[in-house]
Parts: sequence; structure tokens; C-alpha cells
Amino acid sequence: MAILVTGAAGFIGYHVTCRLLAAGENVIGIDEINDYYDPQLKQDRLTALKEAEGDFRFHRLDFSDEEALHSALAGTPIDRIIHLGAQAGVRYSIDNPRAYIRANLAGHLNILELARDRKVDHLVYASSSSVYGGRAKQPSSVDDRVDHPVSLYAATKKSDELMSETYAHLYRIPQTGLRFFTVYGPWSRPDMATWKFTAAILEGRPIELYNHGDMSRDFTFIDDIADGVTAILANPPADDGIEKPGGSIAPHAIYNLGNNRPERLSTLIELIETACGRQAEKIMLPMQPGDVPATFADIDAATRDHGYQPRTPLAEGIPLFVNWYRDYKQL
Repeated sequence: MAILVTGAAGFIGYHVTCRLLAAGENVIGIDEINDYYDPQLKQDRLTALKEAEGDFRFHRLDFSDEEALHSALAGTPIDRIIHLGAQAGVRYSIDNPRAYIRANLAGHLNILELARDRKVDHLVYASSSSVYGGRAKQPSSVDDRVDHPVSLYAATKKSDELMSETYAHLYRIPQTGLRFFTVYGPWSRPDMATWKFTAAILEGRPIELYNHGDMSRDFTFIDDIADGVTAILANPPADDGIEKPGGSIAPHAIYNLGNNRPERLSTLIELIETACGRQAEKIMLPMQPGDVPATFADIDAATRDHGYQPRTPLAEGIPLFVNWYRDYKQL
């Protein structure tokens, strides 16, 4: 099977591509490799993918550029698409809004049009837990209304879901949107809390705690996310007129992929301190614009429909990340 993975040089894209190659799939990866964070990390992920066993081809391109996308993929068979590429980051969207419109809206439309043109069996795309905003109700369910985003990033991800719903309705393209909850683990991004805290503690720098540290997150280990993505890819939603998770009667489902076990920020820091063998110096700051105090995934639908069951508690995942970080940085 030929599977297109956008954002293949990214954090989740790298791990999902590894799983697909190990399963013997033919993977076509695309990624712009922009400078949102250190491009060398993306290049290192790509090097690892190219050295892995399996059929992997890569195109460096911006999928929001329609002509470049179609030119690169002309004549390439594509059976299914995993669309993970996006402009990520809640805080970055405050100062760089146009990057999100280009990548997350125009880019998503281009992938939808590609799926329509190729009549793909299934398009799985990345949404985000950010769409839930600052809701007091926990855990967050895919059946909850998500009409009040608190960041432009969240607004673009909700917009992606709406565009996908339209294409599923008009063109009967089977699609699944995945709302990821605070993914962490080896090969993660430098702007994520686990990386930032680990780097600061090992370098003897203070860490910044927003909302004065009064935060909790449904931290989800990357292996559990990769399991969920690949299981869901294999099972496209049926075009049977029955309501799917998320409320659609078209072949379009939405699932939460989280750990179903939120942890206090203080717990995360204690685990990183233990793994690093050092104490953190803390700077308390107010809540940042666009951020939320807590996330908590209701994963019942994903468990029922696809057997999704996260296996990695934070106490196991953090040492795995810190050990990888030390190896990667040669510390």
C-alpha cells in the first residue's frame, strides 16, 4: 500500500513513518523543513528514516504550495494519506498568525483536494486538543461543542475539521480527525515542555512555570500515539449514514488520542528532576495568552472503535525521553 505522510520529518510524523515502514508499507514523505525550530533535528529524523529498512521516498516541499505539491506527486500512486504536517504551537500563533493560515488552512485544503483527485481509501489528519479551549468540563469528549477557541492555532485546527466534514459530505472521502493531547517522547520538539525543562535543568538554567505552575496536562507518550494512528488508518469510517464520533453522518470520524490520565505540572518536573539527577530552579509567571490550565482526554470512542489503549504512564515515559535526550545531545 502506498501511504503519503505529510510532516514526515516532524515529531509524530517520524514515529508514524517508522511504524509504517516496519509493517512493510510503501511511504512517501513530504515536509517543508522550515525553521520554526532547529531544522537539524528534522534532518536527523530524516536521516534515521532513510537508514531504516523499507520503501521510503521523500520530497522536500511546502504542501500549502499547490503547484509544488501536485508536481512532486504526479504519477505517484497514493492509497491513503496521513496528514500530520502543520504549523504547530499555540504561543507562536500569537505573533505569527499568517503562518497558520497558510499551512493549516490553505495546506489542509490542498491535501483534501489531493485526496479527492486520487480517490484515496482514507485520509487521517491531525487536529488538536487545543480545540477544546478553556472548558471547565473535564474530560473533553469529541461530542462536546468546540466553538470558542482561545488561540488562532486552535481556530485553524477546528477549521480543518469543518473543511474535512464538507469534503466527506460532498465527495464521500473517508476521513478521520485526531485530537492529540500533549504528546511527548524521543525525537520531540524543542518548544515542548518536556524538552525545555530537561534542557534547562541539565544546563543549570531556571525553568519558567506559567499560571504559577497551576497546570495539568494529559501527557501522552509517542509510542501510544503511533499505535493509535496506525490502527485508525487501517479502519476508515464507513459511509453508512450512521452517526460517527464527532457527530458526522458522512464518512468522517473524530477521536481523541490522549493518555486519559492528566498529571500536574509539578509531577512532570519531579520526574524530570529525578531522571536528570538535578533540582530545577523555578520562575513563576502568569498564564500566557492562548494557553489553558488543564487538558484531559475522554478516549472511550477510540478505545471502543479501534482498541486504542495507552500503555505508557508518565513515570515510565519521562526517563525514556531524558535518556534519549542525553544520547542525542551526547551529554
